[in-house]
Amino acid sequence: MDENTNQLNEIKKMIDSFGTTLANIEKRLARLEKMDSIEHRVAVNQIDLSDIKESLQRIEERQTDEILKAVKEIKETAGVQARDEIRHINRRLDSHLVKLARAEEELIILKNNR
Repeated sequence: MDENTNQLNEIKKMIDSFGTTLANIEKRLARLEKMDSIEHRVAVNQIDLSDIKESLQRIEERQTDEILKAVKEIKETAGVQARDEIRHINRRLDSHLVKLARAEEELIILKNNR
């Protein structure tokens, strides 16, 4: 009779330890699911950032072509006055590039803070 009681107690202990182990496994799985979710969001954001960067480059190339055409026309017609306008346009372009760089930097910082 004592043997049966001891065996039953051992079986109960084993069941309890299995329950604890199962709870630990469930916690680990939950953490892994969170990590997968975070990695997925990061991957999606990286794609979005590269798409944005490509779009900005295309826009910049298109604007550069238009600016070059305008510069030729200005040079042909105005001379000195054209150089001043070109300098102004270049300064504006530089300021836009700085703003784009800051925005891209902020996006990267936001992505890294997640």
